[in-house]
Amino acid sequence: MYGLFSKDLGIDLGTANTLVYVKNQGIVINEPSVVAINKKTGLVLAVGTEAKRMMGRTPGHIIASKPLVEGVISDYEVTEAMLRYFVQQIHKKGILGSLARPRIVIGIPSEVTEVERSAVEDATRAAGAREVILIDEPLAAAIGAGLPIGDPTGSMIVDIGGGTSEVAVISLGGLVIRKSLRVAGDKMIQDIISFIRNEHNVLIGEQTGEELKIKIGSAIKLSEPDKSMAVRGRDLLRGLPKEIVITSAEIREALRPSLKTITRTIKDAIEETPPELLADIMKQNIIMTGGGSLLRGLPQLVEQVAEIPTRVTEDPLTTVARGTGIVLENTAYMKQVLAAYEPRRSPK
Repeated sequence: MYGLFSKDLGIDLGTANTLVYVKNQGIVINEPSVVAINKKTGLVLAVGTEAKRMMGRTPGHIIASKPLVEGVISDYEVTEAMLRYFVQQIHKKGILGSLARPRIVIGIPSEVTEVERSAVEDATRAAGAREVILIDEPLAAAIGAGLPIGDPTGSMIVDIGGGTSEVAVISLGGLVIRKSLRVAGDKMIQDIISFIRNEHNVLIGEQTGEELKIKIGSAIKLSEPDKSMAVRGRDLLRGLPKEIVITSAEIREALRPSLKTITRTIKDAIEETPPELLADIMKQNIIMTGGGSLLRGLPQLVEQVAEIPTRVTEDPLTTVARGTGIVLENTAYMKQVLAAYEPRRSPK
C-alpha cells in the first residue's frame, strides 16, 4: 500500500555531502551532510547548506555537526533526522505524502562492520523506508561510471569521498579486490589545518581549509605556476586575528602523507589483482570518482605510481548517487545487488 504514495530513492550517504536520486527523475538533492540542532529543545533547526553555514558560528545551545565520520554513522539519531528530512522533502508535494514509505538503495563503504552496516540500515528504515537495499560504494560508483561490471572483465575503480577512499577491482558483478581506508577529503582538510598551525602558528577553520584545498591545492607540481591565497585565522601566540599567505607548494607538502597512503593502497590492490583482470584494467584504465579525485594532479600521481593510464569519470561528485539510481531502474542490476546483500525487509 505505502508504495503507491512513494518515490523510490537512491542515496549516496556521504561524510561530506548527501545526494538523493529519485526514480525516473534523477538527482534532486545534493546537500552537505550537516545538521543543526537546538540542544535545549532537541529540534532540528536546519539541514544541509543552511546548517553548514552555521558551523563554527552557533551559540552554545545550538550544535551544527556532521553525523557521519569517516564514512560511518557517529550519531544515529541525527543521521536518522537528516534522512527523514530528505525523504520528506521529496514527498512533501505529493498526495498523502505523509504515508510515503519508499524503497531506498543506499551506498555504504565496502569494509564497514556488521554493526556499522546495521546502523545505516536501521537509521534509513527509521527515517521512513519500507525497504532498504545496501550496496558497496565502489560497486555503485562503477555502475554510475558506466563500467561493464557484469562482464567477465576486470574494472578498477578508485572512489575518493569525504570520509573514505574506496579501491576495488570488479568482475562479473562482484568485488574481486576491495580496500577501504578512512583517509579521504576530510583527512586532507585536517592535514592542511595541522600544517598551517605547525608551520605558521595560525589556527584556521574547516571551511577555510577546504577552500585552500580546492582553490590552490594539487597532488604534484604542475606545469602552471604555483598559486597563493591569503587566509585569516587566529594567531596562537597572541590570540589575535592574523592574515597569512599560503602557497600551492605548502598545500602539496601538507597533503603528502595522505596521498602517499592512498596511492600505496592502490598499488597494493594492483599487486593482489589476478593477471588476467590486470590486463583488462590496463586496456580500459583506472577510473577515479568522488570529490577527492578533483584534486589537481591526482590522476597523474596515481598513473605514475600504478603505471596504468588513469582518468576521472564525468561528473565524479555524483557517480555513486547515479549508480544507486541505475540499480533502482535496472532490474538486472537490482537482482545482482539483492543476491549479494539479501536485505532485510520491514513489514509493509
